[in-house]
Amino acid sequence: SVNIVAFGNERDGFSEDNQQPSLICSYLRRSALISQIDSSLSASQVGNPVFTEYQACVFGNVRLVVHDCPVWDIFDSDWYTSRSLIGGADIIVIKYSVNDKTSFQELKDTYVPMIKKALNHCSIPVIISAIGARKNGLPCTCPLCTSDRRSCVTTSEGVQLAKELGATYLELHTLNDFYVQKYFGGVLEYFMIQSLNQKSSEKMKKRKKAQKGHRVQPPQLEQPEKMPILKGEASHYDADLHNLLCCCQCADVAFYPEDLSTVVEAHKIILCSVSHLFMLLFEVKSPADIRDASIVRTAQSLFAVEAGTPFPPAPRGIPPCVPPVRVVVKDSVFCSCLPDILHFIYSGAFQWERLEEDVKKKLKDPEKTEHVLEKVKCILKTPGKLNTVKDCRSHQIKRLYNTSLRLFFNTPVLADVIFKIQGATVPAHRAVLVARCEVMAAMFNGNYLEANSILVPVYGVSKDTFLSFLEYLYTDSCCPASILQAMSLLICAEMYQVMRLQHICELYIITQLQSMPSRELASTSLSIVSLLKKAKFHNSDCLSTWLLHFIATNYLIFSQKPEFQDLS
Repeated sequence: SVNIVAFGNERDGFSEDNQQPSLICSYLRRSALISQIDSSLSASQVGNPVFTEYQACVFGNVRLVVHDCPVWDIFDSDWYTSRSLIGGADIIVIKYSVNDKTSFQELKDTYVPMIKKALNHCSIPVIISAIGARKNGLPCTCPLCTSDRRSCVTTSEGVQLAKELGATYLELHTLNDFYVQKYFGGVLEYFMIQSLNQKSSEKMKKRKKAQKGHRVQPPQLEQPEKMPILKGEASHYDADLHNLLCCCQCADVAFYPEDLSTVVEAHKIILCSVSHLFMLLFEVKSPADIRDASIVRTAQSLFAVEAGTPFPPAPRGIPPCVPPVRVVVKDSVFCSCLPDILHFIYSGAFQWERLEEDVKKKLKDPEKTEHVLEKVKCILKTPGKLNTVKDCRSHQIKRLYNTSLRLFFNTPVLADVIFKIQGATVPAHRAVLVARCEVMAAMFNGNYLEANSILVPVYGVSKDTFLSFLEYLYTDSCCPASILQAMSLLICAEMYQVMRLQHICELYIITQLQSMPSRELASTSLSIVSLLKKAKFHNSDCLSTWLLHFIATNYLIFSQKPEFQDLS
C-alpha cells in the first residue's frame, strides 16, 4: 500500500468558486492508473471536517490511501492526529495558492517548522505545489523576478520553502489535464514507485533475517490494546470553558443594567481573548494600541466601568485582594441578550447561526435583532478590518481560544495567581486553571490556603515541565521535545489528574520508541526499564503494558543492558 498525506488549500482567500475540485480529487479522477475510488469525511468536531480520506487502487492491485487536509488548524487543535498522519505517510504533498500571500506566510512561519519537527529527519519525499496563475500579471517562472512580490507568492519564495524541507517544487498554473495528470501526476507516481520498491526491499531483508539460524526466543506477550487517545479521544476544551460560564467560578466581571436589577458574571481573561473591545474596556490595551475608532466608539456607547461600593456583593470565587470589575451596560436591548452573547463567546465564538436564532427568538423584532448582532460583530472585530456576516460564519472565527488564550500564557497581564517554582515565578489566571483542571478547581474554590492566596508554591516538578503543563491548559496542545520531557509531563498530568494530557504524552513516547531503529535502540542511554517503572508508579497502565511488550519484542537488545536485571 501507499499512504499519501496532503496539507493546505489551493484556493485563494478571495475566490468565490468553492465547487472547484481540489488538486488531489482532480488527480484521482483523471489518472488512468487509479481505480475503485472511495472517499469519506473525518471530523474532530461536529460540522468541522479535518480531512477527507480517499481509498483507491493504483498500478492494478496496490492499495492507495490519501488524506487531504485543507485546513492547517489540525496542527493547532489536533496535534496527535496530525502527528499520526505524518508518521504513517509515504509521500507528503503541501499545497498553497500563489494569490494568497497571507496563508503562505503563515505556512512558512508556523507550520513548516512543525512539519520538519514531525518528520524528525525521516527521508519521506515532500512535494510542494504552488497552484494558480498570479492575478497581477502573467505567470512568472523566473526565480529572480520581484515584480509580483507584494501581493503574490513568487517562484523564488516557493523554491526557498522547498529547499528548507528538501522538497520537490512544482508550479501548476491551472488544474487541467496537463498540469494535474502529466506534470503533478508524473512526479507523484515516480515517488509511489520509489516507495513500493523500498517497501519490497525491506520485506525481503526481513524474510532473509527470519530464515537465519535459531535465536533466543523472547517471552510471548499479547499485543496491548490501543489507548483511548489512539481511538480518537475527543477534546473537551470548548466544553470546559463553557462550563466555566455556567458555574461562575472565579468570575471577576459583573455586568449590570442601568437600574442594577440583575447581574451577569463573566471572566476578563476569556472576554479579552476573544475581543479587542474588551481589551480596551479592561485597560489591557489603550486606544492608541487599538487604532480603530469604531471599536472605541462602541465600547464607550455600550459599557461603563464603575468603581466603588454601592453595588451588590462581589461575584463568587474572587480572592479578597482582587476586587471585581463592575460594568454597567448602557444599551438595554443589548443587555437583555447578554447571557446569549456570553454563551456564544464561551462556546468558541463560531456558532453564529445559533446566536442569530437565540436573539431573534428573544427580541421578536427584526430591527432590534439586527442592532444587537451589529454590536456583537463590532465586539469581535479585528482592528482595521471590516467584519461581515460571511466572516462571522466562516472558519476564520472558529476555535478562537487555543490561539488567542495563548497570548495570555505566562504573562502578568490580567494574572490573578502567581506560582512559585524552583525560585522563579510563573503568572497565571484562575479562571483558565479552574475550567481546565479539576484538581486546581478544588484547590482554588475549596477550604484550602490557595483559595485566598496570590502566591502559590509548586513542588515535585521542574519549572519547564510545569510551563508545558500550563501551556496545554491554555491551548489544548503540547509538543514535548524528548521522551524524557514527555515522561516528566505525564507525571505532572497524573499529579493534577488531567487524563487527556497523560494519554497524549503516552502516545508521544510510544511513537518515538516505535520509530527508533534497532541500532539506535541498542546504543541509546535512555533506560526503557526506568520508563516502565515510572509508568507503573504513576498509574499509566496503557504505557506500562506497552513498554513491557516492547521490551519482550526487542528481547535480544534489552537482555544485554545492565538495567535488564532490575526487571523481576
